[in-house]
Amino acid sequence: MHKRPLRLLGALIGLAVIAPLAACSASPAESKTTLTYASGESEPDCLDPHVGGNWPQALVGHQFVESLFARDESGAIVPWLAESGEANEDGSVWTITLKEGIEFSDGEPLNAEAVIANMEHLRDPDTKSSTGVLALQKVDEFVATDEHTVEFRMNTPDSALLESLAQTWLGIMSPAGIERGEVENCEAPIGTGAFKVESWTKQDRVVLVRNETHTETMPGEQTPPEGERIERIEWRFIPDAAARVAALQAGQVDVIDQVQPDALSQFQQNDDFETLLGARPGTSARIELNTTRAPFDDPLVREAFVKSANIDAAVESLFFDTIDRSYSPLASSLPEAASFPDDLVFDVDAANELLDEAGWTERNDAGIRMKDGEPLSVSFPLSSNQSIPAEVSLVEQIAASAGEVGFDVEIELLDISSWYAASGEWEFDAIIAPYSKSSADVLRIVYHSDGNIPAPSGYHANNTGVENDELDALLDEAGASSDEAERAELYEQAQSIIIGDHLVIPLYDQMVQFAYTPTLSGFALDPSLNLPTFTNASFTG
Repeated sequence: MHKRPLRLLGALIGLAVIAPLAACSASPAESKTTLTYASGESEPDCLDPHVGGNWPQALVGHQFVESLFARDESGAIVPWLAESGEANEDGSVWTITLKEGIEFSDGEPLNAEAVIANMEHLRDPDTKSSTGVLALQKVDEFVATDEHTVEFRMNTPDSALLESLAQTWLGIMSPAGIERGEVENCEAPIGTGAFKVESWTKQDRVVLVRNETHTETMPGEQTPPEGERIERIEWRFIPDAAARVAALQAGQVDVIDQVQPDALSQFQQNDDFETLLGARPGTSARIELNTTRAPFDDPLVREAFVKSANIDAAVESLFFDTIDRSYSPLASSLPEAASFPDDLVFDVDAANELLDEAGWTERNDAGIRMKDGEPLSVSFPLSSNQSIPAEVSLVEQIAASAGEVGFDVEIELLDISSWYAASGEWEFDAIIAPYSKSSADVLRIVYHSDGNIPAPSGYHANNTGVENDELDALLDEAGASSDEAERAELYEQAQSIIIGDHLVIPLYDQMVQFAYTPTLSGFALDPSLNLPTFTNASFTG
């Protein structure tokens, strides 16, 4: 049994507050035009969002790189740098027509050749793209038919192509900037966005300044800034959550991200601050089980682990009621998300019976189940950069409840590089690996058997290792269909298999959570990925 969850209403949730912070206010004569942003995300190794392609790159990259398409607040795909995008009748060719008169911040024109240079840069193995290159798997070649028109000629129809092109990881940069080489382009990519990179001081901050040649092309009605617009952004990296909160309270920074649940709850009740929340589209945050090796190559053991996980009460208490439990492989912000609460019930008795049936009938002195002299061990690496303290505590509670039925869950907290290495080398049994995409096609990327094949970066999107012909066929058919109702039905069937085969344990939506000074006006989230945007922001106090 399953039911559809309520779709997140709107692209974001703004929680209004009343009184401004005196420390952040400025008199009209002192008109403030520099915004200081404090990020708790890991500092990118490269600012070019094509290289690798992770969330921290998209956060800062969205300020200076724009995409061919976007989503509007209704969720519809709309042109951004593009004027239009149309597929022919059989889906073998997508024709992308560009807006005219747009320039990169180095003065180079946006044209068909620039788009092709970017697509080829994404597909160049030396770029080591993961997110971007996976979105272009179904494209055979790119052909300029005139100065402002590009044909994407497909090897397989792809109904999600425009959705993929609405992501920062496929954003468009100056070909001249790309030609400088990876080292220089990583330091300061050149885009068409409202800001441009002035400098990057490693382990400290990226400084962005207003791109005076920027052409406003963001879809939807744009609200002019209430005061003098932001001219400069100091994008600081402050990994310590308490330090970010203290900096905001002291007026040293204007916006903080990755607000922890306890602090978020307090900010929501404090009239001196505003908060802004949104669900990242793509997958839910979920535990994925590695089926390529024991013990989770046995479906009985997978099911037992799912039933041993006591999650609901832990989510409520650890996250201070700031987030809801998910029962779907997909984020609730995607309309295709299907929910399966009846398949994800905590049931100790059933878990014990399943493990007995699987042959794990003996226990050692510590209560860990044994089979053929081997303990029922589960290796569970967590990234200290990606998993917030509340999530780490949640996994610890899951490990404790799983231990009651005889699992030995070994949690290892790793830095981001070591965590990526463990993931890439399949050195895990359970893992939490969020994946963002503004489309239910994310299911194909992370659960199709093709996702077991590493990208040039070494990254494999499928962390379950599942190879299921029926699931592959459903995802292929959904990707080729242009009928929205048919796609939704196919994606629902695919999710049913993913949950029914006990490949994942959904936890909650991947959330973006910001707190900021109420003197800041015009701060918004872009509906495509719920990335922060300051294009029309200003200080009004």
